[in-house]
Amino acid sequence: MPVDPALTQRLARLILDEQAGLKAFISLLRHEEALLVEGQIDALTGVAEEKTTLYRSLQRLSDERTVMFARLGAKVSNDNIRIVLANSPEALAAWDDVVALAADAKERNRLNGQLITERLQNNQQALGTLLAAAEHPQTYGPDGQSRPSASSRHLGSV
Repeated sequence: MPVDPALTQRLARLILDEQAGLKAFISLLRHEEALLVEGQIDALTGVAEEKTTLYRSLQRLSDERTVMFARLGAKVSNDNIRIVLANSPEALAAWDDVVALAADAKERNRLNGQLITERLQNNQQALGTLLAAAEHPQTYGPDGQSRPSASSRHLGSV
């Protein structure tokens, strides 16, 4: 694959932008995790919107890289990126960082998804318990102690 110096510069710029975007994305994922652990669920809406915006930005950068390589008749691959950046050690180091950051972001996002699933399950269990209690209301005796209702018949039924 012929390597044009202008291509190397454009790819290096994309990679540096992606590196910065991934760092911001990981910072947002850390914030999301903290909110989940602290139970600040209401604040997650804003985080979700920011995540979507950052994700779209990262996707555009990836798409640009794909188009760049497609114009050369090549696919985006680690090997091809290394060929294009062979004479740019700083960009190669940034690429290595992008690969590591992407793996970190993927894992953090997976863990946050697990936290969300656990919260949802806990909420569903609590709701189930409340609904079951509503179907079997407790009554209070003359001594003030609660007693389960003795019958499931409704008032006015025969």
